[in-house]
Amino acid sequence: MIKENLLKIKETLPESVTLVAVSKTKPVSDLQEAYDAGQRVFGENHALEMRDKHEALPQDIQWHFIGHLQTNKIKYIIPFVTLIHSIDSANLLEAVNKEAKKHDRVVDCLLQFHIAQEETKFGLDMEEARQLLDSEAFKQMQNIRICGVMGMATFTDDEAEVRKEFKHLKEIFDTLKADYFADQPQFKELSMGMSEDYPIAVEEGATLVRVGSKIFGARNYNI
Repeated sequence: MIKENLLKIKETLPESVTLVAVSKTKPVSDLQEAYDAGQRVFGENHALEMRDKHEALPQDIQWHFIGHLQTNKIKYIIPFVTLIHSIDSANLLEAVNKEAKKHDRVVDCLLQFHIAQEETKFGLDMEEARQLLDSEAFKQMQNIRICGVMGMATFTDDEAEVRKEFKHLKEIFDTLKADYFADQPQFKELSMGMSEDYPIAVEEGATLVRVGSKIFGARNYNI
């Protein structure tokens, strides 16, 4: 079913939108099946799980880290990660930069914003983002590259609320682009939308959608 699910979803996405197959908790065999069906971009939210899957699977996979990243786990993913979606503090960005420097890499990152009603979700607000981007410490960082923003909408059936939150994230993206990244073409990614709400996210300007259960089925917490 994985192949059929993938093809069905890709048919609904414009060419401007990249599908990140969220493979957390799924066995390597499921990822291999998706890979064989043509999928190359996978999203994980545990550093050690991502490292182990990277070692077991084809080397042309693009690995996106989408979960809350602990600073003591950064070292496990920096050698190969393609994009970190979840930069939610200046300290985390500094730690990523420091580890990337050890590997002589420039690692692409997204700033995560708190746009949902739930307090449990992580993310910056606009004031914190401006403090980060205006800081001397940020200007000295040579081994990270900010490529856009990420956010998670409230888990609700209220589509109007979800759409409002995605619109807000798009406004944040546009503001940061104008104020900080106007001359930087790499700042182009808007990561929002998951299995239940990605069609709304696409309508509101998403360039990356993170879809898991609609591809792989319900999460498996037993591995």
